[in-house]
Amino acid sequence: MKLGTVNIDSRVALAPMAGVTDLGFRAICRELGAGYTVTEMVSAKALCYQDKKTLPIMELGSGEHPAAVQIFGSDPACMEEAAAIVAERSGADVIDINMGCPVPKVANNGDGSGLMRDPEKAVRVAEAVLRGAGGRPVTVKMRLGWDKGSINCVELAKAMEQAGVSAVAVHGRTRSQMYSGTANWDYIRAVKQALTIPVIANGDVFSAEDAVRILKVTGADMVMIARGCFGNPWLFQQAKAALEGKPVPDPPPLAQRCDTAVRQFRLSAAHKGEKIACLEARRHYAWYLKGVPYAGYWKEKVCHVETMEDIDRVTAGIKRDLK
Repeated sequence: MKLGTVNIDSRVALAPMAGVTDLGFRAICRELGAGYTVTEMVSAKALCYQDKKTLPIMELGSGEHPAAVQIFGSDPACMEEAAAIVAERSGADVIDINMGCPVPKVANNGDGSGLMRDPEKAVRVAEAVLRGAGGRPVTVKMRLGWDKGSINCVELAKAMEQAGVSAVAVHGRTRSQMYSGTANWDYIRAVKQALTIPVIANGDVFSAEDAVRILKVTGADMVMIARGCFGNPWLFQQAKAALEGKPVPDPPPLAQRCDTAVRQFRLSAAHKGEKIACLEARRHYAWYLKGVPYAGYWKEKVCHVETMEDIDRVTAGIKRDLK
């Protein structure tokens, strides 16, 4: 598949998720079959104000290509400047615009999925990012619409294609659904049928079978996995195998899964410092232990880790006590 001039030789992508898809987690997903990764969303305003804390979010891992940096905002001038900063500083192959984030402090401000309520402004934002991107392909990630009374993903996607974006990713929920209910893949199919640029399908992919089904139902060019990979980066390997018609591998034994988790946290600590990485590791490790029988005691311990040493101690206990 081609995103503008960028070749992507996989049909399985990792979705951008705030607080989840940091450099460490993306590296692990990449190793396990994600052929395309997107950073956590980066605030355009923060980039324009040269906020020091924001720059590391858009750093890519070594060899992390093809990859996108996702920016959010709704002021065209600021989005243009932010796109230019990303193009210059991050080495990203693609710049993605967030038109899907449902979080109130983002959406109620007119950013993220708030842009779906103002399609004309959304077009101006896309055109501005294209100007700032310096020839890099620009993509858009959106939802179905603000709520079920205002589903406008087909119209907005068409407007995005006319503006010049290289692909759209559609999450099959409205903004008001947040992450509840079921993703509606029929609307993603409608978007695919209306466009000539690639369409990436997102929403409710929790197994290799889901990945095959979403592409079959929607006719989309690529599947984007989000919450399904929490604590389960092996889903990429499994989805990739299923889409290639190969046998789907089983997830590895618990000890190996723990080793992968620890490696993820070490990568994150090297990038953002041990303190922050360990705070964020608390929920990631709990996800890795989801569904493991008798893991309650260790999940409780995980919630209090503060150092990599704590993580190593907990890991040794898990390996000793659980299978």
